[in-house]
Amino acid sequence: MDTIVSLFHQTTSFIIPFIVLLGVLIFVHELGHFSVAKFFGVRVEVFSLGFGRKILQKKYGDTVYCVSMIPFGGYVKMFGDDPSSEVPEDQKKYSFNHQPVLPRVGIVLAGPLMNAFFAFVLFVVISGVGEEFISAKLGDVPEGSSAYSMGFRTGDNIISVGGLQVDKWDTFKKSIEGNGGKSIDVQVQREKDKITIHATPATVANKNILSNELQVGDIEGLSYLSRSSAVGIADPTSVASRAGLRTGDLIRKIGNNEITKWTELVYFLIESANLGANTVNLQVDRAENQKPLLISLPVVKSNPLGGIESSDLFLSDVKQKSPAKAAGIESGDRLLRINKKVLKRWEDVIKLVQGYDSKQGPLEVEFNRQGKIHVANITPEILSQTDGAGAEVKNYALGVVTGLIFAPPETFVGREYSITSMVTRGLNEAVHWTKLTALSFVKLAQRKVSAKSIGGPLMIGKLASDTWRVGISPFLKIMAIISINLFLLNLLPVPMLDGGHLLFFSIEFVKGSPLSFRKMEVLQQVGMFLLFALMVFSMFNDILRFFTS
Repeated sequence: MDTIVSLFHQTTSFIIPFIVLLGVLIFVHELGHFSVAKFFGVRVEVFSLGFGRKILQKKYGDTVYCVSMIPFGGYVKMFGDDPSSEVPEDQKKYSFNHQPVLPRVGIVLAGPLMNAFFAFVLFVVISGVGEEFISAKLGDVPEGSSAYSMGFRTGDNIISVGGLQVDKWDTFKKSIEGNGGKSIDVQVQREKDKITIHATPATVANKNILSNELQVGDIEGLSYLSRSSAVGIADPTSVASRAGLRTGDLIRKIGNNEITKWTELVYFLIESANLGANTVNLQVDRAENQKPLLISLPVVKSNPLGGIESSDLFLSDVKQKSPAKAAGIESGDRLLRINKKVLKRWEDVIKLVQGYDSKQGPLEVEFNRQGKIHVANITPEILSQTDGAGAEVKNYALGVVTGLIFAPPETFVGREYSITSMVTRGLNEAVHWTKLTALSFVKLAQRKVSAKSIGGPLMIGKLASDTWRVGISPFLKIMAIISINLFLLNLLPVPMLDGGHLLFFSIEFVKGSPLSFRKMEVLQQVGMFLLFALMVFSMFNDILRFFTS
């Protein structure tokens, strides 16, 4: 019974957001066609959400309003839109095909433009409701990184860059990217002090394929990510191990202090030792336990951490048939050195493995297993992965998975309080996402963005479901972004799409007469085939993405 209830809940949590999102966007698009058609006096016979067999229908005036069985689209059926049908002379003023070219262009263009306008309205609403942003606060800044050598430290709050106030991480990131090779002053708040850091971002190749900038500024080591309070225990005889802590445990509280970050964990353990405490009480989340555990950890002043380490160099998994598995590496092992180089963070492992040269022979990997040191010689293999744009990327890999868990970044809710600022921000967001979406279409055509990134109904449903659970603003934002996608997609000059009709009308305007019925019929069939192929391909991507995720 519990399984049935769980399955029902999962199904409804997917279907309802999907229907709401897609239904609203289809309605808005078709409403654009419908409204302008009525404005020009064209008789609308059917207004349908969905295709195929009608499930619900009701006729008001000349129009049948209905919901059809196949939900992936909709249509407005106008009187006289079939060029092969005969229209009586006295009815031609109500016929779509007997309208001048410009009214027909307006009717067809109204659908995509309605999607663009609706996206703008959604962004205005979001700006008023409020949207969650990542704060301009530094996460872990590794020692030895460029950021550390310039003076940045873990936990610094960014106040301004070059005199311009900064509160969002994205704003800070863009400021750095826009100043490659230039000296800039970055003011930060560090505890009670305001500090000015003179920084010079390096100029590096731009890895963001959805950008026309070939090079951007970068300061290695700057990130909003922080290691979480998940721990690793390498020594089974340590104070922490004897107290009951295990590798993978996530410490939530030390005494009455709630913590999420590794730096907070270290701070409170050291403070407890300095205050002369004999023990500290830990509230711990463990994967196999439904309820938090309470563990009393003895405090040793000479060793306040008691054998507790950050979890990032401990392995949470070793892939089957991988080089590491063949060499005897196991889940729970703690990596120590690679080719004699001491490992301090997981980034060290990535750099050494991905920088591997096949001419150098196997890597010497030293690791700790339950307090005993082992050495394995491992030859990395080339692993194909997909990046955020769906492009295939090949890197050397050992086949191991880090136990690293990141703490949630600090966020704030930003909102506008005046109509003017709401409209301005809504317009800026709509323009930004339109440019980004158009650029992604271009990059897709140039094959710089992989076709594997194309998603269909399942991807839309997942996005709708995921954002629905998070809150109203994320759900409305994904609706606005998909609305912009529909706006641009429908303008493509493909028969069966609005852009295809606009192409036909443009040819008619130039020629002074429409294309022949036979030519239009052939082109419509080609367009239908292309759209069907795109739908099949997108659904194939959805299914492949589901089974490989």
